[in-house]
Amino acid sequence: ASSALGAILAVLASLIITANVLVAIALLYLIQKSGSKGLYFVLNLAVADAMVGFTVTGLVMDEFSQPFYPPQIFCVLRMAFVTSSSAASILSLILVACDRHLAIRKPFHYFQLVTGLRVAVRLVGLWLVAAIIGFLPVFIPGFQKISIHEKCSFFRVFHPAYVFTVFCVGFFPALFLFIYLYCNILKIASVHVQHIREVEHAGLVGGCPPSRTTSDMKAMRTVAVLIGCFTLSWLPFFIASIVQMVCPECFPY
Repeated sequence: ASSALGAILAVLASLIITANVLVAIALLYLIQKSGSKGLYFVLNLAVADAMVGFTVTGLVMDEFSQPFYPPQIFCVLRMAFVTSSSAASILSLILVACDRHLAIRKPFHYFQLVTGLRVAVRLVGLWLVAAIIGFLPVFIPGFQKISIHEKCSFFRVFHPAYVFTVFCVGFFPALFLFIYLYCNILKIASVHVQHIREVEHAGLVGGCPPSRTTSDMKAMRTVAVLIGCFTLSWLPFFIASIVQMVCPECFPY
């Protein structure tokens, strides 16, 4: 079972790292070609996801190696890096959503508002917040579990109070903001499309517009896929966290 889990994690880590490195290379080319500063947020998302893949490689080595029980602080720091990378990935998704929201809400002022300095400040702030979230148990020992001769894992080293705090302060606000931004983008886009149709109907612009129902359904499907992927990606961890908080003895890993 341990070898099977290690093999699965190894495949996932390889795919995560390879895919995001390729995406990062493509984005660097696009940024150089288009000069769009907003693409740096997507590039940051690729970097954060690649870091998540690198942190998974540590779990892979654990599964294939002999039982290893590191010192408490080593395990805390290691899981802090895992948490920080994951937090940076989620926050990057939010920044991408904010950037797209700004682009569609103020299209004529977008390039004046999204400058290199502002992008840099937001990215630095993102990584500072991610580091604070991940390394909070290092600064607050009460968020740590005292585990002796146990495998180094997230639920073995972090107290349920920390997991609860992360969900209430970080995950749920991020989820609600993510849903709000993309639903608002859908609303603004629908208004823009309606205005275009009114102009076309008045005969100022030629051409036959697509069916409103069809285009609206496509937009709704896109938003539903984005929100659904975000939610489903974190649902297993959310369920595992609830099980761990309600019944610590029931958790198998």
